[in-house]
Amino acid sequence: MRTMEDRLAARLAQLRADRGWSLDDLADRAGVSRSTLSRVERGEISPTATLLGKLCTVYERPMSRLLTEVEADGPQLVRAPEQTVWTDDDSGFTRRSVSPPHPAFRAEVVEGTLRPGADIHYDAPSVPGLEQHLWVLAGSVEVTADGETHLLGQGDCLRFRLWGPTRFRCPGPTAARYLLVLVMP
Repeated sequence: MRTMEDRLAARLAQLRADRGWSLDDLADRAGVSRSTLSRVERGEISPTATLLGKLCTVYERPMSRLLTEVEADGPQLVRAPEQTVWTDDDSGFTRRSVSPPHPAFRAEVVEGTLRPGADIHYDAPSVPGLEQHLWVLAGSVEVTADGETHLLGQGDCLRFRLWGPTRFRCPGPTAARYLLVLVMP
C-alpha cells in the first residue's frame, strides 16, 4: 500500500504533467529549484509547508484540497486514528485533515499544531479569496494576513480571506493547537 507521501509525490507530478510543464517551467513559476522539485515528485524528500504552499499557489488550490486529492474516495465519517496527518519537521508544523475528504465540498476542517518558535510564511494564497476561520484550542498563534498581525490566545477566533502573503507563528512558550475552517470562494 502506498503511503500518503508517495501519493502526494505522484499527485504533484500529475498536476505538472496535466499542464504540460517541464520541471524548469514549474521551477520558474514556483521559485523553487528544479532539483528540489524533482526530488519531491520522486518521493525522495517530503515537501516543507512553505514549499507545498508555493506549489499550491502555482496549482491554484488550497493545501487542504491538494491533500484530500491524495486520499481515497472519501467516506462520510473518518475516525480520528484514520485522519490524514502531515508533519513538516523543519518548520514545526503538523496538520491533521479532520473533515472526511471530498473534492466536491466547499468547506474543510483542519487541525494545526505549531511547536514553540514555529514560523511559517506563505508568499501568496493558493486560492485568492479563500475564507479561513482560525480558532485557537491551546497556546497562542500570531497570524499576519493582509499586512495586519493578530495575536490569538486560547478560545480566540479570527476570520479572514486570503489575498496576499500570510504568516503563522507560535510565540510559545507552549505549542499552539488550532482548528482552521477553510471555505472555497
